[in-house]
Amino acid sequence: MSILDSTPASRGMLIVGAGLAGLTVAETLRAEGYAGPITLLGAEPHAPYQRPPLSKGFLQGDTPEAQLNMRPAEMMAKKEIVLKVGAGATAIDRAAKQVRLADGSWLPYEGLALCTGARLRRLPLPGAKLDGVFGLRSLDDSKAIKAALETARNVVIIGGGFIGLEVAAVARRMGKQVTVLEAAERLMARVVPPAISQFYLDLHRGHGVEVALGALVSELVGKEGRIAAVRTDDGREYPADLLLVGIGVIANTELAENAGLEVSNGIVVDGCSRSANPAIVAAGDCTVRRLPDGSLRRLESVQNAMEQAKSAAAALLGRERPFTATPWFWSDQYDVKLQMAGSTAGYDEVVIRGAVEVNADSRKFSFYYFQAGRLIAIDSINQSADHLSGRKLLDKGVSPTPAQAADTAFDLASLLA
Repeated sequence: MSILDSTPASRGMLIVGAGLAGLTVAETLRAEGYAGPITLLGAEPHAPYQRPPLSKGFLQGDTPEAQLNMRPAEMMAKKEIVLKVGAGATAIDRAAKQVRLADGSWLPYEGLALCTGARLRRLPLPGAKLDGVFGLRSLDDSKAIKAALETARNVVIIGGGFIGLEVAAVARRMGKQVTVLEAAERLMARVVPPAISQFYLDLHRGHGVEVALGALVSELVGKEGRIAAVRTDDGREYPADLLLVGIGVIANTELAENAGLEVSNGIVVDGCSRSANPAIVAAGDCTVRRLPDGSLRRLESVQNAMEQAKSAAAALLGRERPFTATPWFWSDQYDVKLQMAGSTAGYDEVVIRGAVEVNADSRKFSFYYFQAGRLIAIDSINQSADHLSGRKLLDKGVSPTPAQAADTAFDLASLLA
């Protein structure tokens, strides 16, 4: 039975958050036959746009702003999806089934989807608000960094994760002096194993980026209100006229938490994107998913936003559509595309398919990770075919042997027949 059956249809579906997850919820509801009102609330002043190019193509000028727009206004109108931009939500009244907006008005709902995303983690040091200090999460952030890069000479990036390294690659291509300060002992330590970290360390250093590992920032040095340098606790000072802080994000859970929903580093949802309240679902970067074994998994990716959103729309219609696909991610840095599928947690064997060549013109290889003889994850460098076949293998639970994975002459796709 649908949660909609006991609620007047005029209330409609309300979606808080106009990013990829929110837009996907709205469009999936229509595709699945929902005919009632759909309202999409966006806190930003922009229509839904793509975020991945903000640290890559858009920043370096290859992707025009117009191409970031995910849907033309006429398409939204045709699907009868009402978009309200600059409309942040401040409270949920679960009993009355309504949401308060920043302007004090209230909107009723029969089904509510929380797609509130995440915000930047701020550097807890004096000087974090100096001119020339940036974070990168939104279109406006990327525009500001793009403009600053035109005149910057010394770019310092705090954080050696995806965003920081992607911006480092763009800045280096523009001829800037680039320094990456990473507190951990290896790059991208949260998301890739040591072998991939080492490859990217060599890659960036080979392009002239100064990378300092185990670098703990102690002070931001300002001059006349602008960033001038970054000091680390070992006494070193790095000149900077542009500083990017890329130390992760925090899920926007306050709206849910204040409404009494369960929160644990994200809004807690089940495999179908349902919260504990039958009328409220959640999807995207604001969520953490409870797995069948009771553990919680938090993913920040395009795939997660889309698949959770489809599950959320189905749940609002009283249907079951669990998100079970293998998680995947990607990152573009210089001429290197990293594609990841699965989770490397707990691997006990890794084999390499192809030759690891950092300085070669053709860098094409994949790492296959096994646990007790079964494939659990794949990291591919410029090997989209390996990535795609690997995702299919993982989705179907079909595992090559380590010897087959390492043998470039063996057709892994044949195992899917």
